Amino acid sequence: MIGILAFSQEPVIAKQPFFIRIIKRKGKNMRLDKYLKVSRLIKRRTVANEACDADKILVNGKPARASYEVKLNDIIEIQMGKTPLKVRVLKIVEVVGKEGSSDLYEAL
Repeated sequence: MIGILAFSQEPVIAKQPFFIRIIKRKGKNMRLDKYLKVSRLIKRRTVANEACDADKILVNGKPARASYEVKLNDIIEIQMGKTPLKVRVLKIVEVVGKEGSSDLYEAL
């Protein structure tokens, strides 16, 4: 049996038996909970997940789930603590150091 390897447009036949592997080509998107952790707006990803579940995170004025794909120029509002924090997404990267984390967003 021959498996099918599917890219964005046309499927390509591959010699990998008994399974189908779909490869989704991503642009510059990242899950909201991961972005909040990488940018150090929220310390832990699980805390970011819980905040999204409690509707304390808004993206472009709407409550967002943790699985929301953050895009460039999205406006993220964090309503935790006494003063809400509002930021615009400037960059999306998988890994960043402590010094570069503040370059990922602009406070509004």
